[in-house]
Amino acid sequence: MLTFLGIFIIIIGVITLIAKPIFKNISLLNWFNQRRSLQIILLGILMSIFTGLLFYAEPGTAYAVQYPWGGQKAVFRQGINTKMWGRLIPIQFELPIKYVIPGRDGELGEQSEYANVDAAKYWAFSDAVKARIATSVVISINTEDEAQFLSVADRNKTEQNMIRSRIIPNIDQSIKNTCKLMDAQDYISGQASDFDRYFKDQLENGMYVLEEYVENERKDIIGDSATVRTVINKETKQKRFRIKRENGMPIREEGNSLRAYGLTVVQAVVTEIDWEETFDKRLQLQKEEVAQTQLEKQQAEREFYRAQKEKARGEAEKAAERARLEKEQIQKTIAAETEAKVAEFNLVKEKKQFEVEKFKAQSKKVAADAEAYQNAKLVTAGLTPQERAEWEYKTSVGVARELKELKLPDIYIEGGKTSSNDGNLLQSLIGAELAKKMMETKTKSK
Repeated sequence: MLTFLGIFIIIIGVITLIAKPIFKNISLLNWFNQRRSLQIILLGILMSIFTGLLFYAEPGTAYAVQYPWGGQKAVFRQGINTKMWGRLIPIQFELPIKYVIPGRDGELGEQSEYANVDAAKYWAFSDAVKARIATSVVISINTEDEAQFLSVADRNKTEQNMIRSRIIPNIDQSIKNTCKLMDAQDYISGQASDFDRYFKDQLENGMYVLEEYVENERKDIIGDSATVRTVINKETKQKRFRIKRENGMPIREEGNSLRAYGLTVVQAVVTEIDWEETFDKRLQLQKEEVAQTQLEKQQAEREFYRAQKEKARGEAEKAAERARLEKEQIQKTIAAETEAKVAEFNLVKEKKQFEVEKFKAQSKKVAADAEAYQNAKLVTAGLTPQERAEWEYKTSVGVARELKELKLPDIYIEGGKTSSNDGNLLQSLIGAELAKKMMETKTKSK
């Protein structure tokens, strides 16, 4: 800019120097005289010399300076540097290149003086589905190797020429090759990351060499295992492309790489894809089908869980009934066991009672035997007349008491004749009892 200003000032000085003698009546030229015109020309020459001698290097920009005598140098630092009236080739450290999908009015969105923005192109995938692919690519130049940078700048002349003739063709070729490697359906089904990986790898390391192969399509099977029907398509073969490999490594095209120019791919991603209308309709149908399938799946799951709930409820009722019956059974069992144990206890109690009564009877018998034995001993030992009289008295009193309490019949038979009870029977019995007692006493006394 300063160079053109200096040249313009020189031209003005020369014009005023020549026009002053010719146009003497022009008042505007009265201010100019020969001395002032020469000063203006000298100022223009100084400005031209100054601007041709130095230049200002902007930050983030590398410069290739080509001198008039054939030499050149690279400038990577910002600030004022000498160029000695040489030619400058400025190239940014990083070159943003974007493909964007135009709006309805054909606008490309926000523009930047530092970015190269173009409209996205249509590309065909392996299944012939076309789409406009918007990409964002950032290319970095090599600022470490001065000789390589100067070679690239010398061969491409300008930054814009390098972008248009070197970088954009590589981007287009990478997108084209990557589209051939997959179907559009594969892209939307989860291979978008593979697309970005293939795209960036080819930009940085070179284009893949693709080979064509034929893949037999599998026939669609409809029905269960018992009845199988196949749907036969008219085209049972589809042409596909894959990366040609050697020893497991992809084969690449020689000389078709940004790395050969000292360029590095910092970023290479697909930002947006605008599918053709027919594929959009197919996608919409697929979305509706997927939504319907999900709805039916949810309904099936709901019915399944409802059945599980009913089954669980039945099992719970069954468990409750089983618990109730088991409880009744346990209660009856416990009652029966209790009754049996009570009966067993009563039996044991009766046995114990029986044994007690038996022992009591035996005790009484032993006591009676002991008393009889003692009485016998006393009789054997001999009684005094007083004791004998007392014993006979007690005996007769006991017999009398028993006879008193005895009820006799009013009429009895004695010796084959009938008699009435007017005291004779009682007397006879008393006499007999007394005679018996006397006999027993005499026997014991002997």
